[in-house]
Formats: sequence, C-alpha cells, structure tokens
Amino acid sequence: MDKQDAAEKLQQLLGNVNAVGVAHSVVVELSKYIIIFLFAVYTWHCFTVFIGRDKERKERVYRHQIKLMFTIHFICSLVLFLNSLNVQIVLLYVLQVVLFLFVSKSYPFVYEGMSRIVLNNMLILLMTGLIMIERLDIASAVRQMIFAAAICVLGLFIPYIIEKFSYFDIFGWFYAIAGLLLLALVFVIGEEHYGAKNWISIGGFALQPSEFVKIIYVFFSAAFLTKAKNFKDIVVVTVVAAAHVLILVLERDLGAALIYFITYLVILYVSTERLIYLLSGLLCGSGAAVAAYHLFTHVQNRVIAWRDPWSTIDAQGYQVARSLFALGTGGWFGMGLGEGMPGTIPVASSDFIFSAIGEELGVFFAICVILVEISCFVMFVNIALKMTRRFYKLTALGLAVEFIFQVFLTVGGAIKFIPSTGVTLPLVSYGGSSVISTVVLFSIIQGMYVLNREEAGDSEGKRRRGKRPEEEEDAEKFPQPKNVRQGAQRRRKRPAGAR
Repeated sequence: MDKQDAAEKLQQLLGNVNAVGVAHSVVVELSKYIIIFLFAVYTWHCFTVFIGRDKERKERVYRHQIKLMFTIHFICSLVLFLNSLNVQIVLLYVLQVVLFLFVSKSYPFVYEGMSRIVLNNMLILLMTGLIMIERLDIASAVRQMIFAAAICVLGLFIPYIIEKFSYFDIFGWFYAIAGLLLLALVFVIGEEHYGAKNWISIGGFALQPSEFVKIIYVFFSAAFLTKAKNFKDIVVVTVVAAAHVLILVLERDLGAALIYFITYLVILYVSTERLIYLLSGLLCGSGAAVAAYHLFTHVQNRVIAWRDPWSTIDAQGYQVARSLFALGTGGWFGMGLGEGMPGTIPVASSDFIFSAIGEELGVFFAICVILVEISCFVMFVNIALKMTRRFYKLTALGLAVEFIFQVFLTVGGAIKFIPSTGVTLPLVSYGGSSVISTVVLFSIIQGMYVLNREEAGDSEGKRRRGKRPEEEEDAEKFPQPKNVRQGAQRRRKRPAGAR
C-alpha cells in the first residue's frame, strides 16, 4: 500500500473529508524537518559534549541524546505507518524500542566506565539503518533486527572475555592461520555476488567471511608488530598480511582487499614510525590497483561508471547515475519518508543506502550521519591513545581505521567521488555479516578501554599507597589521639606563609 492508498483508507475509516487527507500530508511533510532538526542537535552534542570538565553536564547530554534518538525513532515509525497502515511496522517499532532500551541500560552496567558517546552513536546508527531498511523492505528489516539483537546480547560477554583472557597478543600465528583459512573457504563452498566470490550460504543465511576476518586480521597485525624487533620480523608479518589481501583479490572482493591493505599500512607506520614503509606501501598499492583494473572486468565496469556514468546510463553507469539523481532530487531537506523512489537504486539497502537516505531524509541528514560516524572514529582514536598496552593501542587504532575507511569507501562510491567498491555503511546498511562484525568491533574497543582504565586505576592506587608504606602501617597499628589529629588538620588548612 502506497501513501495515496493509505490516505484514502484513512478517509474511509475517519470519514470522507478532505481534512483527513490534508492532515495526513501535513504530518508527513513536517516530519522531515523535525527529524532533521533533532538529528542535527544530536550530532552537535557529539562534538560539544567534551567541552569543559563538568561530569554532571556530560551525563545530562548523554541522556538527552538517548531521548532525541527515541523521539526520532517514534516520528519515523509513525510516518512509515501512516504511509502504509501496515501493522507490522507497529510491531517492529515496539521490538526495536525494547532492543534499544535493553542495550542503553545493560551496556553501561556491564561495561562500567565505558564511553557513553560511543554507545549512543552505535544505537542511533543502528536506528537509522533499521528505519531506512524498513522503508525499503520490511522482511529485510526483520532479519537485520534479529542479527542486531543477537549480537548486542552476545556483545555483553566481550568485556568478560577480554578481562579473563588478557594475553591476546600471544596468539599471533593463530589469528593469521585462522584468517587465511576462513578467507580461503570461499574457494571451496563460496558463492558469487555482483562479480565477487566472497559469500558462503549456511542454513539459508549468506555470510561474508571477510567481515569477520577483518577483526582477526587486526589482532594478527597488532600481535606481530607489537613484538617486531628488526626488519626480518617486519618482512614476515608483511608477507602474511599480503597473503590475506591476495586471497581477497583472487575472490575479486577488491573493496575488502583495499580496507585490509590500508589498515595494515597504518598500523605498520604507527608501530615503526618509518615513513619509508608508508611510502613503499602506497606505491605498491597503486601498482596493484592498476593491475586489478587490467585483470578484472567488473573493476573496469566500475571505473567506466565512475568516470562518466551518463554516457553508459543504460548499462554500467545506471547505478551511479541513479544514486546521483536520488541525492539531487532529495536536496538539503529530502522528499520525506515514503515520498521518494529509493527502490529504483540497485542494492539501495546495502551498498547505496547513503543515497536512499539523502533522497528521502535529505542531504543535511545524510551529512549528519557521516559526522556521527566520524565522531565514532575520533573516539576510537582517543581510546587508542589512552591505552597503556602497546597491543591494545595498535588493535584499537586498526579497528578505527577499518571503520572510517569503510565509511569513506561507501559514501565516496555513492556520491561518485571514487569508483564503487561494494562495501556497506557500518551499522546502517543491510547485511547480517556487516552489522555483527561492526557491533563486535564496538564491543571490543569498549572492553579494552574499560580494562585499560581498571588496570590504570589499580596501578595508580598501588603507586600512591607505595609512597610511604611504613607510615601507613604505623598509622594503622598506633592511631594518633584525637586532639593530635585535629591539630594536624588545622595546620594543613593554614594558608601559605602563616605562623
């Protein structure tokens, strides 16, 4: 049922009056401006919450962000319902509210001392994705919510695992072998989608091993580079990392190969602080990109579509051209939920969901989504800088680079800044593998951050207690009389220079 059918049905139920149709149109039209304003306020808080050191103010901002998220979610769900009168939307709305409430309350309890801004951003990105996927296909939204709910529950156990098994840096070869085997598994039981053989079907569900291996890959890189002492060690880890990328290239999953390559290059440079490694890597990567263009037909098609989508609009350029049409039609404030035609964009719910958002919710809203993703990246880097263990520092940094570079590839492909690479927008695009791996990524960083704060707090407490242990022991054994303690307190309170 489209918007016109829904309006006519409302008129039949409430009376055949024009006022009902007018009210319906007004609500749908005004909603897009309210949604944009609320999301802009949320985004503003992402970058202003850390101004000053008032902890109570920060807590108020975090609570305000959650309220904004639930308000946006309610308005979007109401508009979707009014445009279709589908009871499934009401049921999905209730289930999603339960999920968001559970995560927003349980995660701070389990991850004591966690980054609240990272949690809030994860939730609002999930919410945005579920709303847009629901707009495009309710069945896909149901599957996405099931995957999101399952991994959010399992994510509660990640800090426990990190705390109990704190020696993750000793399993470097295990990560390397496991990653290579999982990536190579598609050569045996893999399926091809959109020119890349990078999917595995299990029990009716299609999974991308590269989405899960990218986390193991960061653990492998950080574990090896943490212990690298000479050039030989660097060569060994680089060869193993190159094997991961080569397998992805052979699968023709060049988007994932590019993410793996850039991530390793950044970790290598930060670990060694050798500019020659960075420059050499970029040079080799440029040569590999040229080679891939000449070797793979689907890469050539994507480059042709990127260079001039209008001349091939009936063939290779249709997807990119339709994406640009959608963004241009939506303008700054969008056409409103249910008012556009995002379904005409090929794979709109996954690779090109940014274009669908821009068409119906507006380019301004889409820019705010990018800023929220950038806010996550900034917090990831900030958390990485605070890590005391070198392995955790490199791991958090690698996960941060994977996250933001994937955002760059998705948005860049949708706006024709770079050729399309077929990767998803983290937490927003449809895809069980993508949402599971991204929530795990968030949980790992949060778990490491909490563990790091606990260890730093214990070390500081021991250091302070270890300053004058003899005096502390004597104070416990031989407490001073009350009048002596009061005299000492008064002397400490005297201003400097007083006699």
